[in-house]
Amino acid sequence: MDLVTELSPLLAAEAAAEAPGTGVDAADLEQAVWVRLLEQHPSDPAHWVRTAVRAEARRARRLRRQERPYGSAPAADPDPGPELAAITAERRRILRAAIGRTPGNCPRLLTALLSPKDPTYREIAGELDISQGSLGPMRSRCLGCLRRMLAAEVAAPERGGKER
Repeated sequence: MDLVTELSPLLAAEAAAEAPGTGVDAADLEQAVWVRLLEQHPSDPAHWVRTAVRAEARRARRLRRQERPYGSAPAADPDPGPELAAITAERRRILRAAIGRTPGNCPRLLTALLSPKDPTYREIAGELDISQGSLGPMRSRCLGCLRRMLAAEVAAPERGGKER
């Protein structure tokens, strides 16, 4: 009997029992435990599952206690003023320039993602002539590259607020 077939009923029951007090769906608890199980190889999987579900439930309760409601945000100023408009335009210019320097298909992908037409993944995949399934990983790589490029251009302050 394989591990998934053997542990699924136990995991589902344990997650259903722990979920109500956590503010997390039982399926989310199950998924978190399956991921942890793939990372480890316990000698007693049934005991480990019970312990892992309780640990994930405790973590979810702890995170829920730390969350604070956002409250109401002030309404956006309909006339942001020339300073804010200039800063926004400069940020867009810097972002577009950085996108143009990314490697491979990244410029086309990132431009499509920022399009005001808000295309779907299917439309973007068709435009780039790639599979829809590879779009997510490619997007992740391109955004990571863009983050590194922009971080290198904008020096982060050192401890104590000094610029590098």
